[in-house]
Amino acid sequence: MSDIRRVVTGHDPRGKAVVIADGINKNVVKPPNRPGVFIQNFWVETKVPSSVAGNADAAPPGKKLGLEPPAGGHVLRIVEFPPEKDWIDKVDREAAKASFASLGASHAADAGAKPPHPLMHKTKTIDYAIVLSGEIWAVMDVGETLLRAGDCLVQRGTNHAWSNRGTEPCLVAFILVGAMPPS
Repeated sequence: MSDIRRVVTGHDPRGKAVVIADGINKNVVKPPNRPGVFIQNFWVETKVPSSVAGNADAAPPGKKLGLEPPAGGHVLRIVEFPPEKDWIDKVDREAAKASFASLGASHAADAGAKPPHPLMHKTKTIDYAIVLSGEIWAVMDVGETLLRAGDCLVQRGTNHAWSNRGTEPCLVAFILVGAMPPS
């Protein structure tokens, strides 16, 4: 897992801008049944517009955050995807569904008999994905696209999976914003 520094700004008692947190991010989740995946949650808000008052940490260590942000909210996270070649063919679909359930998103797992990737899922979010390092395939119901460091993807509530077919870990920054499902 990559240690990633998190710096958060706030206000001192006089209203002056200050750094209120600076250190290695400690809010890390390791989903079961997804070997080597690390989800680092950096910030979460429960509504938009969000308040910038106070200096409370919105993602302290141990704060459980689900796969999706709170309804009407948003979350910033970075996910490390390891190469999957050694384990992807052994993924049990029921275990994969349980993995999404452990993240509070049992509804997100693809219920199809044979999806293009065993970890296909759909969230009620718009996701802004920015590949920081490595490369990863964005797998859709129909087709897939290779993304490399510096590439950005806007995922709009579609059924998808992330597939690292390379030999090095891939880091992807995600900003997930709660969204209305398509009609």
